[in-house]
Amino acid sequence: MLETRYLLVGSSHAALEALAAIRMHDAEGSVLLATRDTAPPYSPTVLPYVVSGKSDPNRVRLRSDDFCEAQKVTLRSGSALASLDTAAQMARFADGTEVRYERLLLATGATPAIPKIAGLTRVQYHVLRTLDDAVRLREALGRARRAVVLGGGLVGMHAAENLVHARTETTIIEMQPQVLPGYFDAQAASLISGAFAERGTRVLCGQSVVSVAPRESGFALKLLGGERVEGDLLLIAAGVRPTIGYLSGAGVATGDGVLVDRRMRTSASNVWAAGDVAQAESFLQGGRRVNGILPNAVEQGRIAGMDMAGDPGARDYRGGVPINTYHFFGRQALSVGVDSLEGCETHVQVDEAAGRYRKIVLKDGRLAGIFSIDLPFDAGVMVELVLRGTDLAPVKQAFLENPRDTARALMSRLWR
Repeated sequence: MLETRYLLVGSSHAALEALAAIRMHDAEGSVLLATRDTAPPYSPTVLPYVVSGKSDPNRVRLRSDDFCEAQKVTLRSGSALASLDTAAQMARFADGTEVRYERLLLATGATPAIPKIAGLTRVQYHVLRTLDDAVRLREALGRARRAVVLGGGLVGMHAAENLVHARTETTIIEMQPQVLPGYFDAQAASLISGAFAERGTRVLCGQSVVSVAPRESGFALKLLGGERVEGDLLLIAAGVRPTIGYLSGAGVATGDGVLVDRRMRTSASNVWAAGDVAQAESFLQGGRRVNGILPNAVEQGRIAGMDMAGDPGARDYRGGVPINTYHFFGRQALSVGVDSLEGCETHVQVDEAAGRYRKIVLKDGRLAGIFSIDLPFDAGVMVELVLRGTDLAPVKQAFLENPRDTARALMSRLWR
C-alpha cells in the first residue's frame, strides 16, 4: 500500500495549479499525482490542434520532463481511480493499487456523454476528449469521404472545421435549434452556421438521431423526421459529464458534479475537488454549477491547493463566470458571462454583410455578458469587470461603442 500526504487525482490544469500552490507553502510534503492518462500532462484545449495537424501530439505537454523530479512528485499514469473510502482515507485504482492519503484532490475531469441511440454499439465512432482520441481522429480524417458530427458545441464545431479543411463531406446534427447553444444566442449562432454552410457543410439543427445501422462502407443514421444520413466517419460530440462514478458509496455529495464550497472542499473531510468535475458557485446565476472551462480549472485548482496546504493566503472562490474563445475559418468568436438576466438591458450590433456581431448585457449598470464575432475584446478584462461589479454608468455610451478600449482604460485606472 502506498501512503502520501497529498494525493492529486488528475494531471491537467486544476491538478497542476493545486500542486504549484501546495509547493509554495509546503516544499517537502509527499505528493502523488495519479492520472488515468498514459501521456504526460497536457491540456484538453490543444486536442483540436492535434486533430488538425497544427500540433505534434508528442510536443503538447504542459510540463517539462524533469518537472516531477524538480517538484518532488511521484507520478502514476495509466490507471483510473476506481473507488474511494473517505472514512479510511483510502483511494483504490483500477490496477488494484491502494493509496492512503492525508489530503485528496479530485481533479478527474469529464468524460464524453454518449447518447442512447439504437444500434450505436454496432458501429464504430469517435469521441474527442483525450490525446489518444485526437490521434485516432486525425488518422481517420485522411480516410473519410463523408463524416457526421453529432453535436454542435465547441468540440463538434472544431472537429467539423477540421473535416472541412480535409475536404470531407460533412454534416453536423444538433438537437438544439442552433449550434453553440451554451455560448451564443440564435443570431450569433446563425452567422457561425452560415460560415460552415458557405463551405458546403450541412448543419441540421433541431434534429435528433433515433437509430444507426452499419453499412458496408460505414453507417446510416435515421433522424426523428425520417431522413437518413450516411457516412463513413462518425464523431460523437454531444457534451461531457463529470467523471464521478468512483464516488459510489464514498459519502461525497454530488449533483451534476462533485459539490464544493468556496474553498473547493467537498462534503467529506480532507477531500477537495476542482476543474471540470467540480460543481461550484456561479457568480451570475446563483447556486452551484459545473463550469468546465480552463480559467475556472486554474483558479479552482489554486484555491484548493492553498487550502489543502493550510496557506493563510487562501481566499474564497468568487464564483464561476462563463468565458470562451472560439476560432473558426480564421475568424474569432468570444463569449463572457450570460446573455440574459431578469431586469437586464441588452444592446446588439450586427453587420450581417461582414459577419460581425456584438451583444452587451448590462444589469443595474454593471456588465453581465458580452459576446462578439470579429469585434474583439479582452475576455479576461471583461471577466474582471463582471467579478468586481464595476459600475459602467459613467462610461456607458463609450463602453457600448468601444468596449475593448473603454475596459482597458478602466483597468488601468481602477486596478492598481
